[in-house]
Amino acid sequence: MTQPAQTPPKVSLAQSSPTVGTLRERDGALEWSGRQETVRIEPWGPDAVRVRARLGGPVLEDLPGALLPDVPATGSAVKIEEGHATLTVGALTVEVDAEGLVRFVRTADGGELLAEERAHFWWPGPRLYTAVGNGYHRLEQRFAAYDDEKLYGLGQHQHGRLDQKGLVVDLVQRNAEVSIPVLTSSRGYTLLWNNPAIGRVELAHNGTRWVADSARQIDYWITAGTPADAQRRYSAVTGRTPMLPAWAAGFWQCKLRYRTQDELLAVAREYKRRGLPIDAIVCDFFHWTHLGEWKFDPAEWPDPAAMVRELEELGIKLVVSVWPSVSPLSENHPVMEQRGYFIGTQYGPMAHADWPDKEVASTVQVAFYDATNPEAREFVWSKVKENYLDEYGITAFWLDACEPELKPGFPENLRYWAGPGLEVGNLYPAENSRAFDEGLRAAGVDEVITLNRSAWAGSQRHGAALWSGDIGTDFATLRRQVAAGLNTALSGIPWWNTDIGGFHGGDPDDPAYREVLLRWFQFGALSPLMRLHGFRDPGMPLGPDMTGGPNEVWSYGEEAYPVLERYLRLRERLKPYVLDVMREAHEDGLPVMRPLFLEFPEDRAAWDVDDAYLLGRDLLVAPVLTAGATVRTAYLPTGARWTDAWTGETYEGGAAVTVDAPLDRIPLFLRDGARLPVAE
Repeated sequence: MTQPAQTPPKVSLAQSSPTVGTLRERDGALEWSGRQETVRIEPWGPDAVRVRARLGGPVLEDLPGALLPDVPATGSAVKIEEGHATLTVGALTVEVDAEGLVRFVRTADGGELLAEERAHFWWPGPRLYTAVGNGYHRLEQRFAAYDDEKLYGLGQHQHGRLDQKGLVVDLVQRNAEVSIPVLTSSRGYTLLWNNPAIGRVELAHNGTRWVADSARQIDYWITAGTPADAQRRYSAVTGRTPMLPAWAAGFWQCKLRYRTQDELLAVAREYKRRGLPIDAIVCDFFHWTHLGEWKFDPAEWPDPAAMVRELEELGIKLVVSVWPSVSPLSENHPVMEQRGYFIGTQYGPMAHADWPDKEVASTVQVAFYDATNPEAREFVWSKVKENYLDEYGITAFWLDACEPELKPGFPENLRYWAGPGLEVGNLYPAENSRAFDEGLRAAGVDEVITLNRSAWAGSQRHGAALWSGDIGTDFATLRRQVAAGLNTALSGIPWWNTDIGGFHGGDPDDPAYREVLLRWFQFGALSPLMRLHGFRDPGMPLGPDMTGGPNEVWSYGEEAYPVLERYLRLRERLKPYVLDVMREAHEDGLPVMRPLFLEFPEDRAAWDVDDAYLLGRDLLVAPVLTAGATVRTAYLPTGARWTDAWTGETYEGGAAVTVDAPLDRIPLFLRDGARLPVAE
């Protein structure tokens, strides 16, 4: 059905030459075209649509993105009248006028959720295409701003803000800054910018603008509903996380770094000698012969088979660090270069960073394998499989530096198999985790988890856990991790954690740092994943011989030890509950770490709480985030009755309460009589 304008509809007289386009229905989608631009809006799951817009031809299929190829079935209706059209998909209705302006409203009452807005009454409109050559454009998509709107998500950032209204956020991958371009609004919609291009989103008070520095078309997905409904819809179209392996719900021990097999085993044995819960231990970087050979150095790890065997007998999973970078000294470098398995460059040599390696006194210029290339993924996995899985049965991997960690960080100089660096650069960490997911499953391994330093939309479907990167070691940094974790949760990544105690430093003999570590450990025990890591003082220069100070629970003195032990045992008691919540993420798409408003969207005060959260449905966590604090004030949402998990005292929701928080206690509240084994 096509509806060209028979009688010119009303358009803005301020425009010197208004565009009056053509509206049509095509294969259940609504299309507008005019002045060489095509806008296609199509149903994409319940209560959701996908919008694509391109200048110079029909919309392109099969560009890199996060949406799964199979669209969930859903009913929809297109209605075209003179100069106006609507597409209704459940709770969401899309309106398009003759000039191609798009507006999203609630089907039930017609209330506006989000609307395009012109940059200027004359030029440009809400969608701007600035040519950068060869069919690529700098793309801008503008929407109206709303004074009362709050915006959440966008992955993991260290700005410390839960509500990101008023911020400009770069869409680029960096250590501790993870770009996942999905936003949840307090107005009742969630929007995915389905574009891995380098760019930014500007959440200003005079408008919202999404920018891709160089790409071929605008592409986004939007759904209407509560935050919980939006998480269900979003995870359905980008992929649900697999079920978390049971061991991964327990305690992970690591430090930068255990240099030898004997060091690592000594730590594992000591945990067991003390009767402390431990489920995983990490063999970190520089355990390899050369960077990019993906195998143990026999000089430091003489019998990995015996090590893995002993760890299995102790009930401990070995996690091995795998980097995507390849040294020119690696035996794999020549063949990978010849086959085109490295990320290419537009100018200069195929080298992306300088890095230390064994058998050289200085750094070398390393390349990163191209994770967007299926053959390169297969090659890297074949080496990992040969040297870790087939040889020793190792199935758990730590995927470090997977932004990738470029030095210098010039994505415009990169050439990927999937496209130019500016167009596809943010895709890399998701494709890197995909290599391991597909490889493990092809090898018959059903339980897949990788620990990643970066991620993109859809990473969760590959069993990718995320940690918050190489961060500081003070209370201010700890405070920022709460917002970082909650925004990650609203970005579709349910498996998340931090380096307990932070990464960059921390002196185990310093009383002030011990307090940070204790409070962080409590927060870690009530996080989706619990992992102790860091580069403790005294440190050493970066290189193959480096290690940091001690970082085990007995490393922090006699006063700290019983508190740390207490929270190890609390985590152990809570593992069944954690796994139940993980199953909810797997089956229903709801995050594990939840902002209060996810469960209580009608409580307006809950939308402002950025220092507490729900772990699953039933446990409210209020971590202590300031030095010297012995009490904690926490807001308890209305609509539930809350019980202090330590004292048994009950409170009606809808008010803030102040409770004792001595150094050995993190305030915890149980919802509506829930029974969880918090107290010993």
